[in-house]
Amino acid sequence: MVEVVAALIWDEDKFMICQRPANKARALLWEFVGGKVESGETKEEALVRECKEELGIVISVGDVFTEVVHNYPDVDIRLTLFNAKIAEGTPVLLEHNDIKWIRADEIPNFSFCPADEQILRTIRSVGRERGRSTP
Repeated sequence: MVEVVAALIWDEDKFMICQRPANKARALLWEFVGGKVESGETKEEALVRECKEELGIVISVGDVFTEVVHNYPDVDIRLTLFNAKIAEGTPVLLEHNDIKWIRADEIPNFSFCPADEQILRTIRSVGRERGRSTP
């Protein structure tokens, strides 16, 4: 089981999504910024490192939003999604194909990695409760 971390970064009523590069597994699907936890790292340390490597930003990591286990044909992952905020910098495309800020009601307009589907349902639910999306 590969430990993977990702960041749920909100800006007002929108959250950040990133499009995977064309040359990687699950090419051009949308996801949350993050990646694999390396040996000797905490999940929080891995997430800070990944955001710096992929977007050139420093984040402050909050609490766990949710955790899911997903079995892809090529790898089994445990994905921990953390609430996070940009502490320093502006996101730039260092690895991803694209970056977008979307509202919860815009989720159906994008093709996401399968591991994110359960998370996205939760975000839509939370978004409705907080008035961040329309039913």
